[in-house]
Amino acid sequence: MSRELRTYTFTAVVEAADEMWHAYCPTLLAYGAATWGATREEVLGHIRDMAAMIVERLAEEGASVPVASAADQEPMNGERIVVTACAPLGDAPHPAA
Repeated sequence: MSRELRTYTFTAVVEAADEMWHAYCPTLLAYGAATWGATREEVLGHIRDMAAMIVERLAEEGASVPVASAADQEPMNGERIVVTACAPLGDAPHPAA
């Protein structure tokens, strides 16, 4: 199967918690997209890496990559993270169910 690089944009929520930082991606949370880091920059790097791994795994399994729909009501104050991953040709992002 032919593959191409595709770029996806997700919202990540980043929160300070005690002396650590927590980040999660609401659209990919069902796939485990949540992580911790010592600094804000570190946790943003972790959540980007995690989102990329999830997108690549979904593509390998032939599953659609979820995208947030207006009904998901993602937080407006979240960080935008962009990930690029290999996906099968013609695999367009589909709204999350």
